[in-house]
Amino acid sequence: MHKTDLHTGWTVRAAGGPVPPEIAAAPLPATVPGTVHTDLLDAGLIPDPYLGGNEADLAWFHRSAWRYDTTVTAAPAGPGERVDLVFDGLDTVATVTFGDQELGRTANMHRGYRFDVRHLLTGGGVPLSVRFDSALDHAERIEEQVGSRPRPYPHPFNAVRKMACSFGWDWGPDLQTAGIWKGVRLERWHTARLAEVRPLATLDTDGRTGRLTVHVTVERATDEQLRVELTAGFLRAEAVIEPGADRTLLELEVPGAPVWWPAGHGDQPLTDVAVTLSSGSGTLDTHAARVGFRSVRLDETPDAYGSRFTLVVNGREIFVRGLNWIPEDHLLTRITRASLTAAVDRAVAANANLLRIWGGGIWESDDFYQVCDERGVLVWQDFPLACAAYSEEEPIRSEILAEARENVARLAPHPSLILWNGGNENIWGHEDWGWKAELAGRTWGARYYYEDFPALLAELDPTRPYHPGSPSSPGHDPEVVHPNDDRYGTRHEWEAWNREDYTYHDNFVPRFCSEFGWQAPPTWATLTSAIAPEDLRKDSPVFLLHQKAEDGNGKLDRGLAHHMRVPAGFSDWHWATQLNQARATAYAVEHLRSHAPRTMGSIIWQLNDCWPVTSWAVVDSAGRLKPSWFALRRAYAPVVLSIRERDGRTVLAVINDREEPWRESARLRRVRFDGAVLAETVTGLDVAARSVALIDLGPALLDVSETDREVLVADAGGLRAIHLFAEDSDLRYDPAAVRAHTVAVDGGYSVTVTAASFARDIAVLADRVAPDALVDDMLIDLLPGETHTFTVRTTATVDGEAFSAPEVLRSANALTLPAEVG
Repeated sequence: MHKTDLHTGWTVRAAGGPVPPEIAAAPLPATVPGTVHTDLLDAGLIPDPYLGGNEADLAWFHRSAWRYDTTVTAAPAGPGERVDLVFDGLDTVATVTFGDQELGRTANMHRGYRFDVRHLLTGGGVPLSVRFDSALDHAERIEEQVGSRPRPYPHPFNAVRKMACSFGWDWGPDLQTAGIWKGVRLERWHTARLAEVRPLATLDTDGRTGRLTVHVTVERATDEQLRVELTAGFLRAEAVIEPGADRTLLELEVPGAPVWWPAGHGDQPLTDVAVTLSSGSGTLDTHAARVGFRSVRLDETPDAYGSRFTLVVNGREIFVRGLNWIPEDHLLTRITRASLTAAVDRAVAANANLLRIWGGGIWESDDFYQVCDERGVLVWQDFPLACAAYSEEEPIRSEILAEARENVARLAPHPSLILWNGGNENIWGHEDWGWKAELAGRTWGARYYYEDFPALLAELDPTRPYHPGSPSSPGHDPEVVHPNDDRYGTRHEWEAWNREDYTYHDNFVPRFCSEFGWQAPPTWATLTSAIAPEDLRKDSPVFLLHQKAEDGNGKLDRGLAHHMRVPAGFSDWHWATQLNQARATAYAVEHLRSHAPRTMGSIIWQLNDCWPVTSWAVVDSAGRLKPSWFALRRAYAPVVLSIRERDGRTVLAVINDREEPWRESARLRRVRFDGAVLAETVTGLDVAARSVALIDLGPALLDVSETDREVLVADAGGLRAIHLFAEDSDLRYDPAAVRAHTVAVDGGYSVTVTAASFARDIAVLADRVAPDALVDDMLIDLLPGETHTFTVRTTATVDGEAFSAPEVLRSANALTLPAEVG
């Protein structure tokens, strides 16, 4: 097998549609892999769609067509030789022409394509062109053909196999990219090639013996005997594929296998696997992969509360501390392994152990899963169907099944991949969102979720559990037991954000909550890099273009009003909404974790952003950490203290997700904001491994006399939890409770904050001083006389006093000041 990349010498030009004259004039150099958007950006012909109001100005792109051209010079095929033109990904509605022959037409960005071109090679230059037509036009034609299906947004994204959020979402732009978005190459081979290699590594119940099963499928050019050799570490197996056959199975038993564990539970050893295909003429093809030996099952045993939904890895129940994942950049070809590594590392640093690949995005790259394998980050993989009804008729059905088959086989080796999920909110939508009347009996996707995907996985990957949809209540008729029932399966909790308040989480104890979240704007540096100063108003058209949620700002303001004053000035409002997101995040996560093992999973919406936007992300599109990330890191820590209301009483919840008991002495105090200790007790804590203890609080700690100026504080093992007896809007905070002293240190600055009165949620918004500045912690609570030192890393040289400025040194206390102007 000889492979030659075809990534150079490409041009792109407009081929139809409402393209501006200056862009339609001539072909431009094209980057492959790439997209037309990035090529036009590189040429300076379009403005950055992420800045200002540019997204709306580029809507003409939706109806445009484009043509990529290059010339391929390759030797003619030798006797018995095959030469294939291989595209790993075409986005999306493409016609491929080689010389004067049309090779094929595609309409699915989620799969690859292979064309036999041996008869077209002359030894000279052969023109290769790929024309991309409007995916929107195509989707509308398909919709006319198969009938309209319900969806939450105007464009029929559910009628074409393109990244759903490419057509816009409640956190993403509507850009509708086109291009050769993955690799393209010539592959020359003879006799046979490895068409599919599917290693499946598992661990026996003894916890020590690994099982490696490798399924091999070949494509033949000749009908002769083939040999397949498998090596894994020092172990080796061989098999023969007889003439007329095209597949074989190789198996290895691995005594004392190195066991792969999720993050926080052990190490992540990986084993190199190599497969070699040969014949009497020598080696024909090779394949390399890495596997990890581990077992996984989903415990859905009925119990007193309904039925469990608990991931069990290597025999150990795992409380999932998860985050939902969307594409890291809407312009997908700009994503690199380095950017994926940085994003996954931010999740790990927040104490997460799982990322859920949401069904409105893409099948992520090999780089993503390799990084998760190395970090021990579990991956929950949605099939890419989201928030809509999907036709079960052609031409959509065969495309969905083809992409599923290709990607299940591709991803099967990765130990991080822990669960397959049929799709996002589709089963729920069918029951709750008025779809049945609109569908009038038309198909909506049930066959995929309940028949096709389970059958495909039984064939290709029986080693992992499958869940029909998030949310859903497996084993129950959706018309009898609601898909979002908190007693079974998975639940999405969106009433809190959409209509109620984050304290609404207390009304439900789900078995596993796979979506919930709260919005806030991006960090100040990210926001101001995308929006001009004159547009920094929450009602400006440009700001609202970067706020895609329906009534998003209204929900932000109502959410604030439940707990604090809604600031009039934009700078204060920006901080207040970020603070409220942080509190909502911690409140919901601690609620879920405090109910373990009844609840065994928390997957917050969402980790990341794909462009600068007000969203539910805890990390913005520039990779900057919002205050909510710091709240999540504390709430997802191995050990957490949380003061909660439980069954009409106030308790200290001690959550211990470590492998050993947590024994500490807890100091509990009711303190006036001026520092006077009104009640105090010390109690010993002895919390078993992987468990939760609820500690009743004595009446003296709760016998508050001044609800507006007293706080309950619990300290143990360097951890702190607080409980206030009124909302911020009613509290008598000292607005000038903190002062700061800054000194320059190696790599940045040290900011020491001292409290003269109780100070809540102290933060240094360092990016307001320097765009690259990163602070080590945030949202610190201090009693009078206490200090905390923040470390700020930055390459900038600044006046240390800048870190004491009111817009930088923030707290909840400062929000009691009169509304700022501007």
